[in-house]
Amino acid sequence: QLQLLESGGGLVQTGGSLRLSCVASGGLSPTNAAAWYRQAPGKERELVASIGGEGETDYVDSVKGRFTISRDMRKNTIYLQMSGLKPEDTAVYYCWVKNWVTLRGWREFWGHGTQVTVSS
Repeated sequence: QLQLLESGGGLVQTGGSLRLSCVASGGLSPTNAAAWYRQAPGKERELVASIGGEGETDYVDSVKGRFTISRDMRKNTIYLQMSGLKPEDTAVYYCWVKNWVTLRGWREFWGHGTQVTVSS
């Protein structure tokens, strides 16, 4: 089974930057899909950024031009580089991966989340 461990969250001032990391123990399968979600207090979980099997990326409009998702297959790690942070980016950020599991096919996995707080 794949386990995802996020890190890199913290407290930052408006306009600052953070890089979130999501390490997949058990290894990422080729052409996996991955994404970062976030959930602010009292709000539904929101898809922030995704990366497909061929490396194609997509972002929610509110983070376009500020966030970048990437993947390092050698390190089994997915990143979310965040810059120009705003107070409305404050949330718990979750890593999601769709990975191939032998004899079971494609399965979805979630990390436990990392808190990002942006002060005004």
